[in-house]
Amino acid sequence: MKKRILVVEDETMIAKDIESKLRNIGYESLPIVRSGEEAVKKAGKLRPDLILMDIVLDGEMDGIDAAEQIRDYFNIPVVYLTAYADGVIIERAKVTEPFGYMIKPFGEKDLHSTIEMAIYKHKSTEKLLKSMESSINALAMALEISQRKS
Repeated sequence: MKKRILVVEDETMIAKDIESKLRNIGYESLPIVRSGEEAVKKAGKLRPDLILMDIVLDGEMDGIDAAEQIRDYFNIPVVYLTAYADGVIIERAKVTEPFGYMIKPFGEKDLHSTIEMAIYKHKSTEKLLKSMESSINALAMALEISQRKS
């Protein structure tokens, strides 16, 4: 099954180029989104495997604010695609715990490896969290049983 990728990019030519690259390397590109507000709505509705998010977007909400909401509400991994690499933007972006940060322009190989690493890291993180949750539940049950015996 092809991985489903949501592209959030307000520059049409760049968005179409990314969409073409995604198809060339074997991913399904969902309909392109142009604003942070629309990205949050589409993330909840479409539940993509990954979101490629520009930082500077049309609308009131930039890509960093949108990524933060997407992480908090939907737990979908985000990779930033941006032309900006200044320290202030990177510091703001880090807080959202992105699964990658690519400087435009980039090639298909870099895009492919970044996507694969991000999806793998996200799945690994989810497995670890589920394992920790199971361990906590087992400890809670053991504690409850030992308290009943007392």
